[in-house]
Amino acid sequence: MIACVAVVGHQNNPLYIQSFTEADDALKLHHIVHCSLDVVDERVNNPKKSGPTLNETFLGLLYPTENYKVYGYLTNTKVKFILVTTDLDVRDADVRNFFRRFHAAYIDAVSNPFHVPGKKITSRTFAERFFSQLQLGIEQILYHLCSFSRNSGSDLYQI
Repeated sequence: MIACVAVVGHQNNPLYIQSFTEADDALKLHHIVHCSLDVVDERVNNPKKSGPTLNETFLGLLYPTENYKVYGYLTNTKVKFILVTTDLDVRDADVRNFFRRFHAAYIDAVSNPFHVPGKKITSRTFAERFFSQLQLGIEQILYHLCSFSRNSGSDLYQI
């Protein structure tokens, strides 16, 4: 399950952050997002150590914690997308597709002539499109998890 999603500007200023947990966990998730920015900077500044090429926007798994996995995505304009999940068995292809759809929604939001670059995203259309993408992403992940459990021969069909 997706616990938190964040859009962070090129100067590490939060443009959009949404958590999907209790209020007590929201601060913890904000801290995880903030800490993940150091990992993103390390991967961007040291491409030989981290593996992916400079033109690869999907950064993959940034780091796992005890309860969460943190994924990253970097745009050409150095805007960072951070995804925090509670699922431990998430396929990279699903996360990559989620980030591509989320990036498209972000592009539409900042292309609005009334949006001020570098300011928080307050567009209701962006939020609605994001939640529809979130719904699609969750359904896709659940489909893959259910098909994996059916193919593994276990009788665990509920998530």
